[in-house]
Amino acid sequence: MASNQGLRDESDGQARRRAVMAVLAHSAMADIAGRLGTIALPMHENLREPEHGLVMVRGRIGGDGAPFNLGEATVSRAAVRLTTGEIGFGYVLGRDQQKAQMIALCDAMVQSTELSGEIETKVIAPLRAAMIADRSRKAAETAATRVDFYTMVRGEG
Repeated sequence: MASNQGLRDESDGQARRRAVMAVLAHSAMADIAGRLGTIALPMHENLREPEHGLVMVRGRIGGDGAPFNLGEATVSRAAVRLTTGEIGFGYVLGRDQQKAQMIALCDAMVQSTELSGEIETKVIAPLRAAMIADRSRKAAETAATRVDFYTMVRGEG
């Protein structure tokens, strides 16, 4: 029973990190930096200095076909370790090394028991609210241009 609880806790932690990473990846670097500026950042060391490189992007034809190499995309990555031992990773599409560094720091802080509450309330929650508001605004703009087509049935047999 205890092992099932441990697996569930680990799964919840991974889902939470995934949700945080989605918010950070869709946020602008200036917004993340502004929010991180409102809190005291913990001491940390770079495990992997921010760097950029290429990854192969794969696709599928028709959704069930064989995978094929679509092309390459530029990514930036970084890894940090807090003095308390938590390790965070940051990957960003494009050449924004500073954003990758900030995402890695946020990832490590989310895993820390004493820092996770503060990072959630002061950084992640406001960024998530801004992301949801932006998506809602775009959805409303798109819905305003929606055209409904319908077919009239003729009386002929």
